[in-house]
Amino acid sequence: MTKNRISALLLLLFISFNTVAREGMWIPVLLDRNIAEMREMGFKLNTDDIYSVNNASMKDAIVLFGRGCTGELISPDGLLITNHHCGYGQIQAHSTVEYDYLTNGFWAMNRSEELPNEGLSVTFLVEMRDVSTEILTGTDSISDETLRIQKIRENTNSITEKAIKDTHYEATVKPFYEGNQYFLFITEKFTDVRLVGAPPSAIGKFGGDTDNWMWPRHTGDFSLFRIYADSTNKPAGYSPDNVPYQPKRYFPINISGIEKNDFTMVFGYPGTTQQYLYSDAVRQVVEQRDPDRIAIRDVKLFTMRSAMKADRATRIKYAAKYASTSNAWKKWQGEIKGLKRLNAVNVKLEEEKAFAKWVNTTPVRQEKYGDILPTFEKKYNEIASVQKAKDYYDEIIFRGTDAYRMYYQLKQFIGQKEKTDDIDFIEKHFKDYKTEVDLNIFVSLIKMLYSDIAIDKLAPSLLEISEKNNPKKQLEKLYSKSIINSKENLMDLLSKNDIDRIKKKIEKDKLYRFFDETRSYYFDSLYANYNNVQKEIDNNYKTYVKALLEMNENEMLFPDANLTMRVTYGKVEGYEPADGVEYRHYTTLDGIIEKDNPEIYDYNVPEKLKQLHREQNFGNYANHKGELPVCFTASNHTTGGNSGSPVINSEGHLIGINFDRCWEGTMSDIMFDPEKCRNISLDMRYMLFLVDKFAGASYLLDEMEIVR
Repeated sequence: MTKNRISALLLLLFISFNTVAREGMWIPVLLDRNIAEMREMGFKLNTDDIYSVNNASMKDAIVLFGRGCTGELISPDGLLITNHHCGYGQIQAHSTVEYDYLTNGFWAMNRSEELPNEGLSVTFLVEMRDVSTEILTGTDSISDETLRIQKIRENTNSITEKAIKDTHYEATVKPFYEGNQYFLFITEKFTDVRLVGAPPSAIGKFGGDTDNWMWPRHTGDFSLFRIYADSTNKPAGYSPDNVPYQPKRYFPINISGIEKNDFTMVFGYPGTTQQYLYSDAVRQVVEQRDPDRIAIRDVKLFTMRSAMKADRATRIKYAAKYASTSNAWKKWQGEIKGLKRLNAVNVKLEEEKAFAKWVNTTPVRQEKYGDILPTFEKKYNEIASVQKAKDYYDEIIFRGTDAYRMYYQLKQFIGQKEKTDDIDFIEKHFKDYKTEVDLNIFVSLIKMLYSDIAIDKLAPSLLEISEKNNPKKQLEKLYSKSIINSKENLMDLLSKNDIDRIKKKIEKDKLYRFFDETRSYYFDSLYANYNNVQKEIDNNYKTYVKALLEMNENEMLFPDANLTMRVTYGKVEGYEPADGVEYRHYTTLDGIIEKDNPEIYDYNVPEKLKQLHREQNFGNYANHKGELPVCFTASNHTTGGNSGSPVINSEGHLIGINFDRCWEGTMSDIMFDPEKCRNISLDMRYMLFLVDKFAGASYLLDEMEIVR
């Protein structure tokens, strides 16, 4: 990359926020800072329409769906829409070979057919407010970081307890700007959430892993749920007596059309960004961390994919696991490509030069901030080799096999003081388990850990594996002879009344001991060393971001995403992924038909959809050209957690459901490129068409407010 290119990127990162309007994930309670620019871009409402405590606002129509997606209300009777991939686990849990809702879709034709989902919750934000002063009270005089954190925890507990006293609400406090600011979040959680509808995977997951993160996209990525409450409209556990929740606000759906340069706003729960990473950290991502994690998941995905192709029942069992594993795997590949294209490490180095120059301007700044960059350099050198080992243990042990998950559940079970009869976790575990698949994953991944990590960072349990005695056979024997992987033996053992006998039997199991010793080594040694260094790095980031805020005091720097409600805004627009290639901003049903391939599961277009296309039976959902829109792109800054977020037009109407980013822009968690970073959304017209014409569930449209 040329020096001019680096300078241009630095300008995008550091000059006033007016130039980088599309970058940023903004705190909704502070949108007064952004509203002028939003209006210049076409927004027609006020900040109170977006966020208000005293009056119903858009925030009251948006939920944190489960533990990491977003959803929104689209009717006065608690009807909620999110992505198909966000509801995938629930759809898969209800699926069997006989009732294969993944393949065939599911549509409740009345409310009595809606399916409950154990463990699923949706959470509304009631209020958020800045509590930085209260949280940091009494910390200025504490030099010991452990004691300082303890004081912050005490203050947090006091604030949250007071905030929700005598209510059914929940409360959390989260840090922003690396701990330089704190916000209190008061929330309301509902746990009776029922599946209403989902298209078949050939629509909801159309294109599968091949199209994932890619544009052009033709995926009908949505599912419908309904929130239920008690007779007073308050949260309640599942009961046939519960009634549809009556929200304070829901979104009207606008089908009048989407044009290039239209204003768009995405409102939801972005998970994690790292906009302020030091250059060595970015280098680690590009050269070590992402390549390592990709290689590990290559092996796991190959094993699952082979088994899923060979057997329909296995495909159903492993569908959700495969999708979860492959998502980050492909994202990391795009992230490497994007960071290299932007020459991100050199851009960061140039930023750091500008920062050092600012620091050295005055003795006061040198005293306060002079050690920041040298500390980063030293600590990232210290952590590099430990980071590699940590990533391997995280991917191979903790996220690698079903056997580890069962080990951990058993560890919790035998750790109880008294015997309980709650052994339903065994049935749930083995419903989506196949011995041969998990055995092959276990052997392949443990061999990678054993072979690729330095000997001084291997757990004693791994060092016991001998090269002389065929490691593969040793691992196969360890796995195959374990009670962990036998549903019948576990059910028989855990149903006994003698908890001491159960504990003794389980703790004698060699595979259980292997995982237990590996886990103990990780937390007592490897992670303990890693964590000590990481704490120093985190403390340094706090000072670094504080300095950046001071350095850019007349500009707006947004805090990194942390799974709290944020607003981002941009415009409908395509992009140029490569020299001589230009993508328009939308796709249509024509593209789905062009991709149709009955030989490939992810491209096997349902016959009814093909028939509707042949007949051009698009109802009121076609655009002015007579095409049926499917997806569109815009320049909103999104990340994981924004899946399912509403895409809102200038009048506060729902026009789309965010579900992805383009592959060329997946590095936006670290470095945003306004030329190529695009969020990908489902056009609401395609959703309504599918519910109405394809599923024949038009009764659902009767409860929606549709703006034409």
